[in-house]
Amino acid sequence: MIRTGRHFLQIPGPTNCPDRILRAMDRPVIDHRGPEFAELATEILEGIRPIFKTGGPVVMYPGSGSGAWEAAIVNALSPGDRVLMFETGHFADLWRRMAIRLGLEVDYVPGNWRRGVALHQLETRIAADATHQIRAVMVVHNETSTGVTSRLSQVRQIIDHAHHPALLIVDAISSLGAIDFRHDEWGIDITIAGSQKGLMLPPGLSFNAISEKALRASQNARMARAYWDWHDILKHNRAGFFPYTPPTSLLYGLRESLHMLEEEGLENVFRRHERHAQATRAAVFHWGLEIVCEAPEEYSNTITAVFTPEGHNADHLRKIILNDFDMSLGAGLSKLQGKAFRIGHLGSLNDLMLVGTLGGVEMGLRIAGVPHQEGGVMAALEQLAPSATAPGTE
Repeated sequence: MIRTGRHFLQIPGPTNCPDRILRAMDRPVIDHRGPEFAELATEILEGIRPIFKTGGPVVMYPGSGSGAWEAAIVNALSPGDRVLMFETGHFADLWRRMAIRLGLEVDYVPGNWRRGVALHQLETRIAADATHQIRAVMVVHNETSTGVTSRLSQVRQIIDHAHHPALLIVDAISSLGAIDFRHDEWGIDITIAGSQKGLMLPPGLSFNAISEKALRASQNARMARAYWDWHDILKHNRAGFFPYTPPTSLLYGLRESLHMLEEEGLENVFRRHERHAQATRAAVFHWGLEIVCEAPEEYSNTITAVFTPEGHNADHLRKIILNDFDMSLGAGLSKLQGKAFRIGHLGSLNDLMLVGTLGGVEMGLRIAGVPHQEGGVMAALEQLAPSATAPGTE
């Protein structure tokens, strides 16, 4: 099949990679033990901190977000440690499975995949842990599978109110660089992130932002670690190097990404994502479809997961949209397979791209015969470009 125009990649990551970043990456690899590389790495290691809103170290790995999950666990915890986790969706469940395989004792608070961290359950369980057996609270900030954003500042307040020493470990993979995130202010001990979402890069880089408390914990942690060891990396980073072969091309791209985020201004980036999320939800509500997230205060600004009506398969809808309009939407994962589709609206995105995305969804709903009220795109336009008041009508 011959296709014209550009493919619309509207999954919630990997996201569209801007031409600026692609051009920045299109250059020869250099000696990763030489002075030019040290200058590059030093600039990036300093420049990445404001994105996490931290003054502490940020460790980078060639690897996916799952690798950063493992790095957080093996550096800060020991076999048999008890941790508290919350069932907020597919990725929270994957993280739970990893923790169990690495020998942790996981208290897993069940959820319905439509809400974030159950704050009342956190409060109850932390208060009941008088002997401080819980070594870490592990939270997915923005659950990519469901479009639910947990309220991290309240999570920290509950832990602090109980004077509990548990580490707070957060997956910010689909929120960093797109949703307000404050590593230091919210008392997060380890933040986990990846390159392929708000940072607008291809997959392949992952991150741990680390508090002083987490660094102290790592001194006594007994998990086996080699490649993931923070201390080896931090030692080499002081001179601008890494203990392994670094992904130099991705680092060129990351430097350009940091420049782009700085030029736009991080708060402006957050506002842009909020506008696009509001417009997307306006379209979905007008269509008469149901959003997976059932708590408005937890709506995600980077991804909207949408149920298809009973009797209509979401994957069939996605297939029609891909074949007819060359646009990829996110699949429903695990419990949501075939029941929901996901619209990614994060990273390098502007108003026209979003309108095109919503137009593709609306045309797909029509062709697939999914019951809906037409005009969702116009509802989104009212959010993005409200009609000017006509002269003399005020």
